[in-house]
Amino acid sequence: MTSLSGITPSGRLTLGNHLGALRRFTDPDGFYFVANQHAMTTRHDPRRLRTLTREMATLMLAAGLPPGTVFVQSDVPAHAQLAYLLECTSYVGELSRMIQYKEKGRGRPMTRASLFTYPCLMAADILLYGTDRVPVGGDQDQHVELARDVAIRFNREYGETFVVPQLQKAALAMRIKDLANPTAKMSKSDEDNAVGTIRLLDPPDVIRRQVMRAVTDSDGEVRHDEENKPGITNLLEILAACTDGDPVELAGSYETYGALKSDVADAVLAVIEPLQKEYARLASDPGAVDAALAQGRDRAIEASAPRLRAATVAMGLAGSTM
Repeated sequence: MTSLSGITPSGRLTLGNHLGALRRFTDPDGFYFVANQHAMTTRHDPRRLRTLTREMATLMLAAGLPPGTVFVQSDVPAHAQLAYLLECTSYVGELSRMIQYKEKGRGRPMTRASLFTYPCLMAADILLYGTDRVPVGGDQDQHVELARDVAIRFNREYGETFVVPQLQKAALAMRIKDLANPTAKMSKSDEDNAVGTIRLLDPPDVIRRQVMRAVTDSDGEVRHDEENKPGITNLLEILAACTDGDPVELAGSYETYGALKSDVADAVLAVIEPLQKEYARLASDPGAVDAALAQGRDRAIEASAPRLRAATVAMGLAGSTM
C-alpha cells in the first residue's frame, strides 16, 4: 500500500501539524511533499512562499521522514500536467461545492481561477502515485472524496488508469484547537504572533508561556467535556496526543488547572525540542537538505511518470507508443 500526503506552506507549522501529520508520515515507500503550488490560489508574497517552502521541507526531514520520501511539489511537473487532464474530467458543479471556494472565493471580486480548480491539482497529487491511503485532517475529507469521484469517472470513461484512494483519518490530533479560542482549529495560517498557536520553531519559553495562558473556564473542575469545557478538553487532548494517553482517563489525574497546564507544557516540549534540535542541525547544512530533496524529487518524477503517460494516452493526446 502506498501512502501520500502534502502540507501547504500557508504559514509556519504548528503542534497540530506535527501530531496530526508529520508524526504519522512513516511509510518508507510513501510520498510526502510541500504543496507549494496550492499556496498560490490566493494573493501571496513570493519571498515568503520560498522561505516557508524551505522551512517546511526541512522540518519534514527533521521529523524523521524516510529518505527519498520528501519533495517539493513544484519540482515534479507531472502534478500540474495531470491536474489539467483532471480539470477536463471534472464538473463545474462539483468544484463549486468545495468548501475552500465557497468560503474564500465564490461571489468575491478578484477570485483567482486556481482557487476554483485547485481540487483537481489535489486529485492529481493523490492519483499520480497509485495512492491507496491518504492521511489528512478532517478539513480535507471533501477533497479526497472528489479525488475518488474523479478517479472512478476517469476509469469508467477512459479505461482503468487510477487507483481509487481511501481516506485515512487522524484519530485525535486532528481535533487540536487554538489555545486562545478552543472552539477553533489551531492553524498554521494564523498570524505568526497569534497567542493561541504553538509553532514548531517557537522558543521553549514562548511555548510554555502560550500553554500556561491557555483559555480555560471558572468552575475549576478538570474533566473532558467538549461542549461545556472546550479549553480544558483541548488541553487534555493535547496532553493525550503528546503522551499516547486517553484524554478522559487523564482528566482524573488533575485537581487544578495549573497542574494540568504545567504537564501539558512539559509534554509539548518533550515532543518539540528534539525536532527543533534536528531542524537546527539540518538548517546548518543546506547541502544535505538539497540532496535529500533532490532524492525525493527524482523518485517522485520516476514514480509519477507511468500514470501521467497512461492518462495522456487514455484521453487521446498521444499514441500508445508515447
